[in-house]
Amino acid sequence: MAEPDFLTRTRAAYDTITEPYTEWIAAELAARPLDRAVLGGFAELVTAADAGPVVEIGCGPGRITAHLNGLGLAVSGIDLAPRMVARARQDHPHLRFAEGSMLGLDLADGALGGLVAWYSIIHVPDERLPDVFAEFHRVLAPGGYAQLAFAVGDEVVHRDELGGHPVSLDFHPRRPERVADLLRAAGLQPRAQVVREPDTDGDYPEQAPQAFLLARKPLGTGRRRPE
Repeated sequence: MAEPDFLTRTRAAYDTITEPYTEWIAAELAARPLDRAVLGGFAELVTAADAGPVVEIGCGPGRITAHLNGLGLAVSGIDLAPRMVARARQDHPHLRFAEGSMLGLDLADGALGGLVAWYSIIHVPDERLPDVFAEFHRVLAPGGYAQLAFAVGDEVVHRDELGGHPVSLDFHPRRPERVADLLRAAGLQPRAQVVREPDTDGDYPEQAPQAFLLARKPLGTGRRRPE
């Protein structure tokens, strides 16, 4: 079966911009205390649940993976782009990173106590989100947590250039309520929803509000049956 076009384009784009993106984004989390608080809460909940290791899906150069490791989690990263994975391994040699797609994770059923998709569902078309969330449900252990981050909005933004490099990349901002509904349909229970206003100062100005959605796989559940 042919790979979906959005995966091919996303991989190519991030392989193209790996080095400038890594240098640009390096200090972003340090400038976002509320975002760090979200990740800190996720780490505490996963530690208390003790349901298994954590994977960051769409980890890029590994900065969030490394932050979660610093919070005490047993965490690894998965990314679609080989050059991003290579950079993550270079910058964080003490952690494990692998290539992979959120549409088909190379993980056993119920393998994870937690997963983080930190601005990585933003390149997934609406019609494929149910498949992604079904995969999240599959790999989470009962009681495991999923933490998502994404921009809030309705209009898809297409970019032909990033950082001076030609790309073909779509960004999908979303309404938190709609994402919560899709998580429920996949068998994951939304537990917290935070929306903050855009930061407009500093080196990382934002155009839209940012959403952080935490969901949990219910205790006593296995793999969700297809409808």
